[in-house]
Amino acid sequence: MLKQVLPGVSRVAILWNAANPYPALVFRQTEGAARGLGIQLQSLEVRSPGDFHRALEAAARQHAGALLTVEDPLTVGQRTQILNFTAKNRLPAMHGLREFVEVGGLMSYGVSLADLRRRSAGYVDKILKGAKPGDLPIEQPTKFELVINLKTAKALGLAIPPSLLQRADQVIE
Repeated sequence: MLKQVLPGVSRVAILWNAANPYPALVFRQTEGAARGLGIQLQSLEVRSPGDFHRALEAAARQHAGALLTVEDPLTVGQRTQILNFTAKNRLPAMHGLREFVEVGGLMSYGVSLADLRRRSAGYVDKILKGAKPGDLPIEQPTKFELVINLKTAKALGLAIPPSLLQRADQVIE
């Protein structure tokens, strides 16, 4: 999706929490996808809030054409700093959660946290009614959402392809 918005992008920085196994998995999968698209991926590893300034400045120094943020509690907690950096540096960014886009990020594609919360409540209900947690099936997320912020796109001078806008679950104007 980012390549659709930025067809000429050749270098993309990816910001991820190296202390968490989930972002590490996402990073490895993104490396393979980037190779397939002819994109050089720049790893921006963070482990604590104090690491963000250094990591983001490295993206600017090495002339990243875009930024990907892998969602986890650390990156979500630092979203204001991330979004301030991308706005200041006019750096298009894609995130894994809509919460980034609702406060100024360009676009996100990822799991619907609202849907996960609703489904989790169903599990809590079953447990409170006597079901054993170990007897309940493990479920994977089933609802993913694409959110695009046209105001941010305009500020960056980007045109979002109509085909991508049609696929969006929400377009913020």
